[in-house]
Amino acid sequence: MNDHDPTACGLPGPGDQPTVADRAWLAIACRLAAQCPPSATALSAGAVVVADDGTELARAHSRERDPDDHAEEGAFAKIDTADPRLVGATVYSSLAPCAKRDSRPRACARLISESGARRLVTAWREPDVPGPEAHGAQFLEGAGVTVLELPEYADAAKAPNAHLLQP
Repeated sequence: MNDHDPTACGLPGPGDQPTVADRAWLAIACRLAAQCPPSATALSAGAVVVADDGTELARAHSRERDPDDHAEEGAFAKIDTADPRLVGATVYSSLAPCAKRDSRPRACARLISESGARRLVTAWREPDVPGPEAHGAQFLEGAGVTVLELPEYADAAKAPNAHLLQP
């Protein structure tokens, strides 16, 4: 398996049961987080959007094109909003998406819920830092999106953010 075709392991599972493909896509999202330009104030995340047939629609990492970009925002910016494959898609994000943004009109959790994606697979549900960006997973659950956390990937998601997580 390579970073561009984890679908060889099987399609994303329905509901809350992780598949081998879920783990492979989430590992890619965690590796994307490690590619983020460092920031003294912003968390680093990676995201991959995958159609329900296993086709990758887009991937991105925080600050990929703009210093204020979040990973999910960057990935969705690469997809035509009319793409019918978004309905039922799964978003793999190393860090659960933000529920509130000061620098943008729509938070990442809202982008996901409005896209038609039905699943979020994440490594790290809530950051251990205070701020308005927490609680995106709860927002999505309230919007009917299945949220699946795979905590065995949390260390990989936290690694690029270690400088922000100091006690």
